[in-house]
Amino acid sequence: MTENDLLYTLALQNVSKIGDITAKKLIRHCGTAEAVFKEKRQNLLKIDGIGSILINDLFESNHQKVANDELNYIKENQIKVLYFEDDDYPEKLKHCIDGPVVLFQSGNINLKQQHIISIVGTRKITTQGIAFCENLVEQLTPYNPVIVSGFAYGTDIAAHKAALKHNLQTVGCLAHGLNQIYPKVHKKYVADIENNGGFFTDFCSSDVFDKNNFLKRNRIIAGLSEATIVIESAERGGSLVTADIANSYNRDVFAVPGRTTDSQSIGCNNLIKYQKAHLLSNALDVPYILNWQLEDKQKPSVQKQLFVELDGQEKVIYKYLKEHDKQQLDTIALNCNMPIFKVAGVLLNMELKGVIRPLPGKLFELI
Repeated sequence: MTENDLLYTLALQNVSKIGDITAKKLIRHCGTAEAVFKEKRQNLLKIDGIGSILINDLFESNHQKVANDELNYIKENQIKVLYFEDDDYPEKLKHCIDGPVVLFQSGNINLKQQHIISIVGTRKITTQGIAFCENLVEQLTPYNPVIVSGFAYGTDIAAHKAALKHNLQTVGCLAHGLNQIYPKVHKKYVADIENNGGFFTDFCSSDVFDKNNFLKRNRIIAGLSEATIVIESAERGGSLVTADIANSYNRDVFAVPGRTTDSQSIGCNNLIKYQKAHLLSNALDVPYILNWQLEDKQKPSVQKQLFVELDGQEKVIYKYLKEHDKQQLDTIALNCNMPIFKVAGVLLNMELKGVIRPLPGKLFELI
């Protein structure tokens, strides 16, 4: 987009009574953000949902000045701006009705042809939660996913650090402009994240930091990804909001179960209980349910391996497939007396061990 287009888009974003949905409607109706400001009031009032109060706010004189100041900040700090109709705007976010009109980016983010997952959870993550998060990221490393989170305390920073440890690209979604870092103690991670990922925000440098910004930020975390994973959550929390948003976008949601007596597992257990999330007990449940495929060089040999060690559930499935040839996932689960989600993880483990291979139609057979 041209500098002039950006100037008027920033001005439109500064109108308090115009959110992303309305801004997109106005831009698409008028052609450009500049055309919105130059359109006659009576014509704008003919647009469904546009009223006189909004129009009066639109034509307040200070929007252009604020936009010009922000444009100068962007140029001085070499901030990359992604416009919702541009090719480099995140593809998955384009399909979200309330996705940002513009995204501000720092770092070296590349989301093209990448698996993208969001990992969220409580800020008071337990040691068990951290261990699960680190193990999850480690086991998903062969699939080279981009790890998205909110750069906050607890689960967020644990996910970012795990991604950096395994040389995976990671993206922090901020609830403020790129002119500041919150929390300040996480400033030490900024350079590493920008070298292997970066940061997204739709807040301008002039926006006042507010706790309510976190809820608005969460739609970006959910919208960027094909799936959101909740590690731990109390009965209420921002990560549950992110999960609800992901569900509204028709994205997959995973939740790690915990004991009913653990306060930091109530939220996850409820997501599973009310069928708002897949139960995540094994990291390999994620690529199986999302149908991720390893590159040829990463796939285990299809030659039958000798002396492969199988655990109890793997032995049960192995025996069943040996007796019944290729079978569907549901049939295996029924006849082996296991829940489907568990069979899915066991089958993927067996595939990675080179014992079975998947076939079209959710069929599986021994190698």
